[in-house]
Amino acid sequence: MKAHSILKIAISALAVSAASPALAETWYPYEAVEITPAFSADGTASDISYAPLEKAEKAYNICVSFPHMKDAYWLGVDYGVVEEAKDLGVKLNVVEAGGYTELAKQISQIEDCVAGGADAVVIGAISYDGLNSLVSEVASKGIPVIDLVNGMSSTDITAKSLVSFYTMGYETGKYLAEKHPAGGEPAIVGWFPGPAGAGWVETANDGFMKAVEGSALSVLEPKYGDTGKEAQLKLVEDVLQAEPDLAYIAGTAVTAEAAQGLIRERGLKDKVGLLAFYMTPGVYEGIKRGFIEAAPADSMVIQGRIAVDQAVRALEGKELIKHVGPKIFVVDGDNIDSVPQTDILPPNGFRPVFSVN
Repeated sequence: MKAHSILKIAISALAVSAASPALAETWYPYEAVEITPAFSADGTASDISYAPLEKAEKAYNICVSFPHMKDAYWLGVDYGVVEEAKDLGVKLNVVEAGGYTELAKQISQIEDCVAGGADAVVIGAISYDGLNSLVSEVASKGIPVIDLVNGMSSTDITAKSLVSFYTMGYETGKYLAEKHPAGGEPAIVGWFPGPAGAGWVETANDGFMKAVEGSALSVLEPKYGDTGKEAQLKLVEDVLQAEPDLAYIAGTAVTAEAAQGLIRERGLKDKVGLLAFYMTPGVYEGIKRGFIEAAPADSMVIQGRIAVDQAVRALEGKELIKHVGPKIFVVDGDNIDSVPQTDILPPNGFRPVFSVN
């Protein structure tokens, strides 16, 4: 049986639930979604089952570039790439640029990786368009480039391991719109999609706005900003000051995490609801404790694992699914107790790891 056929085992044949995709012994097979044709914005999404290679043929040197390691989201991706590198028996070098304003630094770090002999490059991109020249240059050397999590517009990438942030934003907006349908109780929403210009932010914004169309929700002008805690907290404080009738704060995981303390301090817990459009350990705990209402889970750990597997498949000329990501599902107070944390997040106490030898 071909590798691709193995990967595309019908989901219905798996005894795996959407809320608990990973098996106890291994992380795979994992419920995922393939986009065809690959890299198309409006491609067809098909449910598949993803399984990686068991071992790489040799200890390839893989470079992974992250925008930053300032929040638990990228810590989770780090856990994924590191664990998969160990499982496959490859070397890994992780670099992080320090924030979404550091595009030049990310480009420089990737250039250094390539100069240092990287066999493949995995990129969590700071900018949707800003790395295209670099990607073309790297790809022209025959080095596979994997687009991880954030998305890039380059046509020279080898594969994408990511979810649709449009869907993440849409599911968050839909959750609220179902609580406040057309003709229902009106509500004002503060929306904090993240750093302006990042591909994942713009697509999440589009999805969220589409989902709330025609509902009783009034969404304020999006407040863009870096995903550092201080930056998000300042944005939330400004909106709370300007909008005394605010009913919801929706946005990045950092927004929701940072806003919890502020909402509690101001006695607004029963007045202002919090939602994130992706999952982190802080958001997970916030939902468990009743401080955050809901968030879609995009299984960032698995995105990292798949990216490393794609890199090895590309290097070995083996069949790979070129555009794939874990299946998205919404976690809230009703189902959180049935979602094991380790299925969608790194283990508690995990610290950043920058190399695997």
